[in-house]
This record gives sequence, structure tokens and C-alpha cells, in this order.
Amino acid sequence: MIWTAGFRTAVISPYEQIQFTEPRGFADQTVRQVLHMAGGGERVRVRLTNRYGRTPLTIAAATAATEHGQTALTFDGAEKVTIPPGEDAASDPVDLPVDPGADLSLSIYLPEETGLATYSHRPAETAHIVGGNHVTSPVLREAEQQEGRFYVSGVDVLTPNVTPIAVAFGDSWFEGVGSTIGANNRAVDFLNRRLNRGWVVNQGIAGNRLLLDEVGRHGLARFDSDVLSIPGLTHVLVHFGINDLGLPGMFGGRPVTADALVEGFEALADRAHEADLKILAATIGPFAGVVFPGVSTPEGLAARREVNDWIRTTNTFDAVFDVARAVESPDAPDCIDPALDSGDGMHLNDKGHQAMANAVDLETLTL
Repeated sequence: MIWTAGFRTAVISPYEQIQFTEPRGFADQTVRQVLHMAGGGERVRVRLTNRYGRTPLTIAAATAATEHGQTALTFDGAEKVTIPPGEDAASDPVDLPVDPGADLSLSIYLPEETGLATYSHRPAETAHIVGGNHVTSPVLREAEQQEGRFYVSGVDVLTPNVTPIAVAFGDSWFEGVGSTIGANNRAVDFLNRRLNRGWVVNQGIAGNRLLLDEVGRHGLARFDSDVLSIPGLTHVLVHFGINDLGLPGMFGGRPVTADALVEGFEALADRAHEADLKILAATIGPFAGVVFPGVSTPEGLAARREVNDWIRTTNTFDAVFDVARAVESPDAPDCIDPALDSGDGMHLNDKGHQAMANAVDLETLTL
């Protein structure tokens, strides 16, 4: 038996220049967050983080609850924990069964002014916030609701060490932007519902790039912390490129070149193979119909086609899942099929996320 990731969420700094949601802090408030578990087990431990905080983070009380009950979380035997800036903390293991595909409800009480929170900014899930300490309350009445996850990075479960564990590593197309908030209809959720054995945890960051920082540390920089840190990992699925090609145009810059992206993908594959992981690469999704100004440029779209041709034909990866072909418009391949478009021309709706998941050949995720 080994401890491994039953749930993960990639976090970003609230102090970045590029922000798609408004950062926030807390004081004398309880924050309750639903964590949709990819994998399950009889015991769990929760990972909290103050990775990008600038002051110590005090958590005075915390609970975890599943359909099998609720339990208080402790840290080295104490209910209260203070996490220094830049650090993480794991709770003591607790006997709390949780099933794959079930929800774990995490409640944390933040008694002091926290400063801006380390967070996941577009997770397609809602945090519930109330004043005072209500970590044991069955219902948080008149709670403020906000999309986001705060101060949490994952949940570990105890599992047999022959279980295939994969990580979805990339951008908003993994994090779940465009899917119905709270419905667990991200591409990773649909993929997990297809699997008969093992699971995939989600380390997508909306706006994330392979080669440049913001939003979040770039893919090559966060590979160690967000991929290689997971015990028992067997596979990594990657979807990068849209933001390398489109995000610069929002701020008057130019997209990266196809050659630079290819070089980055090759470096990512080398690092996965050095760690004895199988790596599955997605083709870069279409974005010609995007409503955001400056994102869709002839230069960026041409680079997308060139990189996708390379992904489809290279032997750099152990497998490829052709997301672009699965979701493109038959009449305009640089655009998302209107039936799969969330409405902004750059992200998928629920049916689109399902099509992305269906593009993965399950045989490529077996041990």
C-alpha cells in the first residue's frame, strides 16, 4: 500500500500581473470547499498550502466529510496549524472512507487576517464562505459563494501500489473552464468515468503556458512540483499551447514560434521518460473564433497547425490524443464546433469536455 493522490488542484499566486479572477483573503471566516475525488480509499490526508502567501497562515480548525461521516483534521496531533509563507502542510491521516468519484467536503476556519490567498482560480467549483467558526456545521446558511479553491492543493489516499495513477497537466481545457460549475463535467471527470481501473488527477491551470510564467508557473517549471511529486504516478497527459500562442496578443505581444513549442514539448517528454512515466500529448485545441481581442492571429493559428502536424507524426510521445480533430468545426477547423463551444470561442462546453475525454484511447492508460 502507498499514499498517492486521490485529488489534486494546481494553485497560483494572487500577486501575478495577469489575473482572470479577483484574488481575495479571509479573516474570522470558515471556507467550505467540495473536492471531487478522482480516487478513493479507506484513509485520507489533506494537503494545505501557503505557497504564495506573504505572511504565516493560521488554520484554527478543519474538518473533512464524506458520505461516510465527518472527522476533525489534526496536524502533528494539534487542531491548529500555522503554515509559514512558501510552505505546505499535510494533515495527519484519518480513517474516513471516500469512494472514487465521490465528493469530500473540506472546511477550514481562518481566525486571522490572511492576506491574499494562494488559490486555484477557475476550477469549475464553488467555495462557500461564512463568518466565524462553522467547520462542524452541517449547512452553512447565507454563505457567500465564489468560484475558486483556497489554501488546498490535494487529498492523498492509501491505495495498492499497482493502481494506475495519471495526471492531467496543462491549461484551462483540463482545469474545466466552460463546463457547468459544480457539475463535475470537466474533461478529466468524463475520462475518469470511462476508466475501469485507476484514475486521473487534475493539475490544469486556466491561462497556463508551457514556456512562460503567468498564469501560474509555466509547465516546464512546475513539472517537478505538480507531476513528479505524486507517488506511484504512471502516466502524464498534457495539453499546452493555446496560451503560448494566444495569450501574448491580449497584451500586445506576439505568439511563440512553432519551433519553440516543439522544443518545449520534447523537453517535457524527456523529463517524463527520465522519471519512467508514459506521456500522452494532446493536439492544441482550436481558437480562431475566440471573442477576446488579440488572441486569434494568423501567426498563432499557423503555428498551431504546424505544431499539431508534428504532434500527430512524432515518436516523441508514448501516445497522442487528437483533441483538435475531436472538437473542431467541420466547416472551419481552426474554430471549435459550435455544438461544443462554451460561447467564448476558446473553451469547451460540457459536451466538448466529453468529446475531449473520448479522444483518449483507454489502452494507452493501462499499466
